[in-house]
Amino acid sequence: MAQAQPASGKDERETIRFAGNIFVPLSSGALYWPELEALLVADLHLEKLSSFARSGQLLPPYDTAMTLKRLERDIALIGAKRVFALGDSFHRDEGTTTLLGEDRQRLAEMVGQLEWVWIAGNHDPAPHELGGTCCNELAISGCALRHEPQAGNPGLISGHLHPAARVSMNGRSSRRPCFAWDEHLMILPAYGASTGSLNVLSPAFAGLFDQSRLEVMMLGRDRVYPVSRQRLVMG
Repeated sequence: MAQAQPASGKDERETIRFAGNIFVPLSSGALYWPELEALLVADLHLEKLSSFARSGQLLPPYDTAMTLKRLERDIALIGAKRVFALGDSFHRDEGTTTLLGEDRQRLAEMVGQLEWVWIAGNHDPAPHELGGTCCNELAISGCALRHEPQAGNPGLISGHLHPAARVSMNGRSSRRPCFAWDEHLMILPAYGASTGSLNVLSPAFAGLFDQSRLEVMMLGRDRVYPVSRQRLVMG
């Protein structure tokens, strides 16, 4: 069974054992794979607010810069040599062409310095010219990386559903994005600065997880927190 446990070492980070590998979930929503020195991120949705602006919703288009700054920080923090972006990295196909000059340069520098894999999502299915490798799915070290989750595919790591957990304790509740997994499937929280979330108990997740083996870690300000299934509530 996939399970979480505190990581050894001075930082006391939690770890997730999944598909024969050890992962470190970060409070940003990224997942670090120490064996491959790789950072996994899902659903960046870059250029989401600029896409809204073009449709007449005048929102400050700062989400891309915020997301890229967070990604730079995570890469530096863990010393990643690879990045696997698990789809919907851009909110729309044309988002690759609407990047502001500063954002495009920041992204180009990251992609140029690392081994970078862009996995296609439902929002950004087409290949692009931003560097790195574009593919629909990647099989590596006993895991399959793709955008949309699917039951019955052991070792699958995905995004797409933007999972969140609401927990209730002592008459109070809290809702935060989360990592969710069982022994066959792991779904990452959305990484983008302007993304929403969906309760992991909602019908969209029905049939994906073995509920008796579901594990959840909520994102906190500076760390992640394992959550008992018995404390999960809807809402």
